[in-house]
Amino acid sequence: MTSPDSFSDRPVVISCGEPSGIGPEVAARAWAKLAGELPVVWLGDPRHLPRDIPHVVIDRMDHALSAGKDALPVIAHPFMADAVPGQPDPANAQGVIDVIARGVAMVRAGQACALTTAPIHKKALKDGADFAYPGHTEYLAALADIDDVVMMLASDQLRVVPATIHIALDQVPTALTPAHLRRVIEITAAGLQRQFGIAKPRLAIAGLNPHAGEGGTMGRQECDWMIPLIRDMQAEGYDLIGPLPADTMFHAAARARYDAAIAMYHDQALIPIKTLDFDRGVNVTLGLPFIRTSPDHGTAFDIAGQNIANPSSMIEAIRLAYKMAQS
Repeated sequence: MTSPDSFSDRPVVISCGEPSGIGPEVAARAWAKLAGELPVVWLGDPRHLPRDIPHVVIDRMDHALSAGKDALPVIAHPFMADAVPGQPDPANAQGVIDVIARGVAMVRAGQACALTTAPIHKKALKDGADFAYPGHTEYLAALADIDDVVMMLASDQLRVVPATIHIALDQVPTALTPAHLRRVIEITAAGLQRQFGIAKPRLAIAGLNPHAGEGGTMGRQECDWMIPLIRDMQAEGYDLIGPLPADTMFHAAARARYDAAIAMYHDQALIPIKTLDFDRGVNVTLGLPFIRTSPDHGTAFDIAGQNIANPSSMIEAIRLAYKMAQS
């Protein structure tokens, strides 16, 4: 590695997430796999880490480099209560929220190169601290004081973006406006250029309706505004194809034609990537003024504390965050 002052030596900071879930254990297992490969630091209460994982509390980020080979470097953030696996404590809700904000501040101050977030449990945060956001992504956007962000799910086999995220299915047609879809396309293309090094991203746009509306017989959105929007953006220089039937755009030959797919709603995007690469999918937030990734799974309360959770997605999330930072 280069000198401690270089950008490549700044660690990825891992926020602890819900301490009663699998977040602390998969973060610890990820460090055990990545030690010596890239620098990481865990932000949370050391009491919540697995007892068999060596850790060392540090007070300076550059100490993560020297400490990180033999023990997990930890920036201590005390919580109100211990963590009981599978049983979120309302007393810890504010701590979870504050750790996310502190992690963002560390990255924006240049102390870390990127943020990887462990899973949160939204109901636990709402019950314990009246958390006002639908999810992690929306809270991060509020911390950055921006309105428009995009959630991308990425793996070696597929990158996919849901144009609408955490809303009920019957709300999707209203939320999915030409202006909104245009903004999603713009942010996705810019993120692929800036953070993935793809000079001219190829984007595939899914239809909203079965068979992409089949000429208006199964829905009018494709004919009425999606096709005109895509043609307008093609004329502006965007490399777009679609709207495509969602049931035929995710097989191997179809995926070879694009760098990322834009789906119209949550499950249309997440079902294919979780089917193709369930254990290694990574959540990436595009449009933020900092790099954020997370594993593509939840708190898994049913197996928390048993040391059987698969750390693969967390490992890939940290690796991708570091790689994006170097771009």
